[in-house]
Amino acid sequence: MKIIFKHSYLFLLMVFLGCNKQHPSSSSNNNSNSNSTFVFAKGADISWVTQMESSGYKFYDANGNQQDCFSLMKSLGMNSIRLRVWVNPSDGWCNTTDLVAKAVRAKNAGMRIMIDFHYSDVWADPGHQTVPALWAGQNIAALETSVYNHTQTVLNTLKASGVTPTWVQVGNETNDGMLWETGRASTNMTNFAGLINAGYNAVKAVDTTIKVIVHISNGYDNTLFRWIFDGLQTNRANWDIIGMSLYPTTTNWQTLNSQCLTNINDMVSRYGKPVMICEVGMDVNSPTICQSFLTDLISKVKSVSNNTGLGVFYWEPECYNWQGYSLGAFDNSGKPTVALNAFAN
Repeated sequence: MKIIFKHSYLFLLMVFLGCNKQHPSSSSNNNSNSNSTFVFAKGADISWVTQMESSGYKFYDANGNQQDCFSLMKSLGMNSIRLRVWVNPSDGWCNTTDLVAKAVRAKNAGMRIMIDFHYSDVWADPGHQTVPALWAGQNIAALETSVYNHTQTVLNTLKASGVTPTWVQVGNETNDGMLWETGRASTNMTNFAGLINAGYNAVKAVDTTIKVIVHISNGYDNTLFRWIFDGLQTNRANWDIIGMSLYPTTTNWQTLNSQCLTNINDMVSRYGKPVMICEVGMDVNSPTICQSFLTDLISKVKSVSNNTGLGVFYWEPECYNWQGYSLGAFDNSGKPTVALNAFAN
């Protein structure tokens, strides 16, 4: 009996030691972004590109050579493209068909893709969250179903064309919710949370690997972000990433960058979620200052612990002499300004 016990003891000891030996590829940090495959997202929203091309616009590299806009973005150091989608826009641009055409081009250029659902027929932003005409008059339950079905249909259409996005925004700059008045956060945070969950669940039904972003503007405003995400958390909303916009002036960018970094660190600590800067921009006539702004911001986002600062996207840099938009990053000859050199490293 003593011999049998001794052998059994040695066997159990070996099993115990084997089970507690850490595998070389494992890590004590369970953050999914803290691994050797993490790639910081450097990107641009170029959703206007097909409309610009249809109007005769062309794009050129610094040497004046005409290039496809997606390839040009990649040559500037970008690895990701963001594209918006509206429900039923009157002119057709940024509808599902237009979105798929651009997403296929982005994929063929070797870029990761973010899809930005506005859940509107027109611009959705902090001052506008207009219900699509087809959804007018729907109560919250019907709106949740409409959000789910629209999200799933668009993503399945992309998937049928061979495109699976890396990230999906459920709503755009939803500072006070979306699909007003029913989903206005300041009057009914519960409804807003329900709409976020409808989008989230639709995304995961298509592909569980897609990361879902809730996107708020004014990334420097910690009070705003705490109010929104505390409210969503209390109402059991689900999200994977906190998205921010940041549009400083040429004189306050250093202050806003510092405040943004403080806010990012607070979001990561408070909610345990990584952060993405989904939109940035600055006056096109100050490209050198814009380069400094972007270089500093990218450095700050990269500095966030455990790779929880995921990336930075410039909003519509390819614009020049286009619809009066003055925060692009191309000069009047259709060539990128030095501002975009910030994405090169």
